Amino acid sequence: MEKIMPRIKEAKFKKNEIIYSAGDKSDTLYVVRRGRVKIYRLSATGKEQVIAFLNPGEFTGELALFRGGTYERFAEATMETECCTISREDLQEFLVEYPTIALKLLEEFSNRIETSEKQQTRYATEKVDTRIAMFILESLETDSTMVELPMTKKDLASYLATTPETISRKLNEFEEAGLIKRHSNKKIEVLDADELFFI
Repeated sequence: MEKIMPRIKEAKFKKNEIIYSAGDKSDTLYVVRRGRVKIYRLSATGKEQVIAFLNPGEFTGELALFRGGTYERFAEATMETECCTISREDLQEFLVEYPTIALKLLEEFSNRIETSEKQQTRYATEKVDTRIAMFILESLETDSTMVELPMTKKDLASYLATTPETISRKLNEFEEAGLIKRHSNKKIEVLDADELFFI
């Protein structure tokens, strides 16, 4: 830590501020310290496809670790956000000196690949009701029935490959069926997790 901390820089971003864009030089790793970061791509027609949301402790810009070039995605702060940044050169030096850091990064990459594969499988095989229900259940904290959606309906729709209108309609159906209760636009109480799981 004594060696790493002097190389770390702090970057602050306002809500909706772009942290990096596709095409920018990829030479920095960003670790979210506070706030939330949305990672997305743009299709050839300009349609946004949300890939992930990063919370404190998670990172982006990892391709900078292994090769030069440019970012292929966009990173955007969805609220007031602080990131710790480290340059490609400095991080590669630390990876050589401290292999345990590399092992932790590989573990995180493995988790991301698994999450991505699950997400792609759901898009291809599960109906939209199931995708929404599973997202709600996976957002539950341990020993809690409350979920606070970490994104807008527009972003959630992009992440789940559907539309905001469908999200609203399905949440209404879940509530009418007694499976959930909405306390606000983002706060949902799960009333029957077992039934929601088998939608």
